Amino acid sequence: MKKLSDYKVLAFDVYGTLIDWESGIVAALKPLTDRVSPNLTRNDILEAHAYHESTSQRWTPNKKYSDLLAVVYRRLGEEWGSEVTYEECQAYGRSVPRWPAFGDSHVALTYLKQHYKVVVLTNTDSLSFQGSNARLGICFDGVYTAEDIGSYKPSDRNFEYMLEMIERQGIEKSDILHTAESMFHDHAPANKHGLSNCWIYRRHDKDGFGATMNPGKMPKYDYMFHSMAALASAHKAEIDAK
Repeated sequence: MKKLSDYKVLAFDVYGTLIDWESGIVAALKPLTDRVSPNLTRNDILEAHAYHESTSQRWTPNKKYSDLLAVVYRRLGEEWGSEVTYEECQAYGRSVPRWPAFGDSHVALTYLKQHYKVVVLTNTDSLSFQGSNARLGICFDGVYTAEDIGSYKPSDRNFEYMLEMIERQGIEKSDILHTAESMFHDHAPANKHGLSNCWIYRRHDKDGFGATMNPGKMPKYDYMFHSMAALASAHKAEIDAK
């Protein structure tokens, strides 16, 4: 197996890996979930959101993510028996820039950018990502959004687009390490496309898959860390040992 320091590009998922989207989702849904009885658990909320988000992405792959989230809000209201307004739906769709970054993301990315090209392959739209990028505080070498591509991960199109853009820079697929939390959105298609992959297992101390769908058969992965800080530390240890 290659060493971490052998790769030239880290291709990141953003939401769930760098941005704490589960906390962001739960906080932004409070106007709705506070009206629901009996009370919903955090996992109830996240798993229902995962279903309606994934379903909407499959049926309307060209819909802008902020608009798609507005639909998800309405579907959740219907499922939980709570009336929602158009304004509430739209407000939820605009909530992505307020979702917090994980505490270790900025420092780890700043370190890793000294050693790799860092790109993102994200299921959001460009305006929403701009808000998240400000929280992460670095300039990525490539930003590939679902809005750019016209489909959502785990679609093959998203990975084919990213690979075409990176390979245009003279970088081989074997030099890319796809780095993500979601088995469903990222690691299963990374396996399919022959990409080396690193699992940032943020949910290692929680049950289930949270805001992502169950991938079914678990994908394979080349590396696994519980945080971005641990990934950066492992890379530094390799460099220091040389």
